[in-house]
Amino acid sequence: MDESEFLARRFEAHRTHLRAVAYRMLGSLSEADDAVQEAWFKLHRSDTRGVGNLAGWLTTVVGRVCLDMLRSRASRREDPLEERVRLPDPIISSPTGVDPEHEALLADSVGLALLVVLEALAPAERLAFVLHDLFAVPFDEIAPVVGRTPAGARQLASRARRRVRGAAPAPDPDVAKQREVVDAFHAAARGGDFDALVALLDPDVVVRSDGGTLRPGGLVRGAEAVAGGAIFAARFAEESRPALVNGAAGVVGIANGRPISVLAFTITKGRIVSIAILNDPERLDRLDLTVLDG
Repeated sequence: MDESEFLARRFEAHRTHLRAVAYRMLGSLSEADDAVQEAWFKLHRSDTRGVGNLAGWLTTVVGRVCLDMLRSRASRREDPLEERVRLPDPIISSPTGVDPEHEALLADSVGLALLVVLEALAPAERLAFVLHDLFAVPFDEIAPVVGRTPAGARQLASRARRRVRGAAPAPDPDVAKQREVVDAFHAAARGGDFDALVALLDPDVVVRSDGGTLRPGGLVRGAEAVAGGAIFAARFAEESRPALVNGAAGVVGIANGRPISVLAFTITKGRIVSIAILNDPERLDRLDLTVLDG
């Protein structure tokens, strides 16, 4: 085995981990793959003979690549359309359980609600939080990536942590109980039962929808407003198929044999505290929903 092949094998051993890091950083599966590929190019061009911890070295490389991608993304958001709600890519699994290939991506309870909050962080805050809090990278290794001292990197992560705790409440861990609430929600929406819907929703429930560039979504707050919207939207889906969306109970809406929406629910203490709705036709067409067949 030559040196190039040996290096490639060592990299492949870490690919799943690196993709998980990049997904948390970027909220995009395709961009995560691009970041991992860029890390491979950097590894191939670097002299790593003195690197004792290749996994750690690659993790910080991916972090730096993702940081550059986030900063580039932010610099393009000058058009008002770019201020619309943009949801991260959902990971769809069978309602019976998460697929093995997705387990690493969804470790640490990375639900869409958490990723939505991460989207609102400044790029350096997001990197410090993801690398330290989710992957235990020491601050002295994060500091050079963000151009701060270790104490400065610690402050970035602390600031991000406070925002995450305030905006992304921990979901109920029992998926079966989550499913009961989601099923009751859809039954009430289809039946036009406004009072039943309000009873299932937290008074301060937040709904974020992403319809893509041609039909920008938005944000709705409050149980009564959300209940009214749910009854209206229920008329458009011919079929609602249960699914796990980022490991939590969710639903895929179908019309004319095609997906028209993916709904991800965050349920805390038996009530729905947030719903993320992806109804962007272009992104829906790219989703692999074969896991829901059968």
